[in-house]
Amino acid sequence: MKDISVCIVDDKAELRSALEEIVNMADGYTCVATIATPEEALLRIPQLKPDVVLMDINLSSSESGIDLVRELKPKIPATNFMMCTVYEENEKIFEALSAGASGYILKKTDPARLLDAIRELYEGGAPMSSLIARKVVAAFQQQAAATPETAELDVLSNREKEILEFLSRGLMYKEIAADLFLSPETVRKHVYHIYEKLHVNNRVAAVNKFYGR
Repeated sequence: MKDISVCIVDDKAELRSALEEIVNMADGYTCVATIATPEEALLRIPQLKPDVVLMDINLSSSESGIDLVRELKPKIPATNFMMCTVYEENEKIFEALSAGASGYILKKTDPARLLDAIRELYEGGAPMSSLIARKVVAAFQQQAAATPETAELDVLSNREKEILEFLSRGLMYKEIAADLFLSPETVRKHVYHIYEKLHVNNRVAAVNKFYGR
């Protein structure tokens, strides 16, 4: 199994170094680059095509991490962007998700959870807090028709609908598994079938369909 390739974009050298060490010391992960400026990010990331980019949301420059995601995601759609932030800045994080990021993580997150989040993102998940997940859901609900696309959701089993409901609340696979007394691998298989049946390839798109957008 190939390592998950990770690129780190942050203007603080200390944090870049700490994140690089966490990634490189773990089995199954490789940090392919650490980048300090938007200019370097725009040049190197499309060439590297990493599996996951950890993107600082507040780069101290003219261009924010959100701007970078908005520019880079259309060029490298297969790359997953995860925003890294000091605080849960709700509006900024929601703006980043709208720009093309698929998840976010707090910089103070412990290494094991950070690595779990990177893997979940790589495997089609969208790690984020329940608070941000609720904002995403609320936005979809506002844009949706009064009723969900029940005909399309009828292809899902009751268990799959149950798991999709958990996904819409921002829970990680491990957390869903614990709540439903299943193994994380079983949850992952259910999520794969949900994506397949709804013709989507990530959590945000699945929740979007769930709420009938």
